[in-house]
Amino acid sequence: MLTLTTNGYSASGDGVARHEGRAVFVRRALSGETVKARVVKTSASAVFAQVERVLEPSPERITPACPNFGRCGGCDFLHMTYAEELRCKRMRVSDALRRIGGSNIEISGAVPSPMTERYRNKAVFEAGRALDGRAVTGFYRARSHEIVPCESCLIQSETSLRAAGAVREWMDAARVPEGFVRRVFVREGCGTQIAVVTSSAEPPRREWLVSSLRERVPETSGILQIAGSGAGNAALAGELRVLYGSPYLDDTLCGLTLKLSPRAFYQVNRPQAENLYGEVARLAALKKGDTAFDLYCGAGAIALVLAKYAGQVYGAEIVQDAVANARTNAALNGITNARFLSGDAGDAARRLELAGATPAVIAVDPPRKGLTPEIIAAIVRLAPRRVIYISCDPATLARDIKLFAKHAYAAAEAGAFDMFPRCAHIECCCSLVNTGRLG
Repeated sequence: MLTLTTNGYSASGDGVARHEGRAVFVRRALSGETVKARVVKTSASAVFAQVERVLEPSPERITPACPNFGRCGGCDFLHMTYAEELRCKRMRVSDALRRIGGSNIEISGAVPSPMTERYRNKAVFEAGRALDGRAVTGFYRARSHEIVPCESCLIQSETSLRAAGAVREWMDAARVPEGFVRRVFVREGCGTQIAVVTSSAEPPRREWLVSSLRERVPETSGILQIAGSGAGNAALAGELRVLYGSPYLDDTLCGLTLKLSPRAFYQVNRPQAENLYGEVARLAALKKGDTAFDLYCGAGAIALVLAKYAGQVYGAEIVQDAVANARTNAALNGITNARFLSGDAGDAARRLELAGATPAVIAVDPPRKGLTPEIIAAIVRLAPRRVIYISCDPATLARDIKLFAKHAYAAAEAGAFDMFPRCAHIECCCSLVNTGRLG
């Protein structure tokens, strides 16, 4: 057992202390606390520990309001005030940009979320059975495939919890075999879209499932089954079948009317997404004759926001359903200066380059793993005057900023937006400017 005093946070929000010349990462410790900690793992350069007792608590420490905190793999920061969470996240972004990216950009603070509870418009509940045979829905315990049952959750909506409850009741009443239901997906907008992800095709007592969901979630606009997904990490892989209503969800964002399929990417915190996309438009600083690219366009939200300011916008997306959504969304909003291509970012950039398109601005919002060197090279060949990089991982953003710097693109402005209150993730937005000289 170690007695430690922490003086900062790690990238995942653990308290950081030092012991015998090595860094110690202390799970659930706040910066400035003195704690008794139990060592759980050691490496050549670091020690990982778990708080056993807080000897001198931080004034920012609070009692978690959820009984599952520390058990399920959802929230990370329910033991600290929201002000301290924002400070931790700002430090994480600043440290990554400085240490990994070699950038001296200042992050004044993380933009707080308009909502810190019940803010998620999307829930993905894992499904299974407890030891006593009862159906359970919940979230995996951190770094495991053990489902922690969650019948209430502070960051999920009441609607999504009711939908998960209805699926559990059906699983028990219909004696659904273990392993048939893998997860329950719920997304909310102007209605509610519910998808039950299964291992094979025909659900037992399908009519009972549909009627139960419609009764418990009267705002339901569509009930879907995604069948035959098999094992793996793709939450919504498999054949999509409509059990009731529409396969699409309608929503509004930044004054746009959007139609979304379940596989199309969409930010989970709509009010904060509006703040973020407004910042993207500001940083892009487009002029009416400009051409802009959005190389990870999803259902087209960012591209359609930029289309208000540009002469022409091209969006690219590898998910076919999302490309179809983006084209529909342009038509729904009467936007005629946006075109959408199917394909990955690098391929789309090459195709647009061959077609002679010359972008003034390129926006990218890649997955957490960031951009590949090949995609960065394709972007640089197009020589936009500005790249707007949206990221949910400060470390990969910083890594890529350093790569862009080798091609004369310097980070000019960066901001952090708390898209995921009470969770360790933070959304970033950075403007990279073509300096015309090698960095």
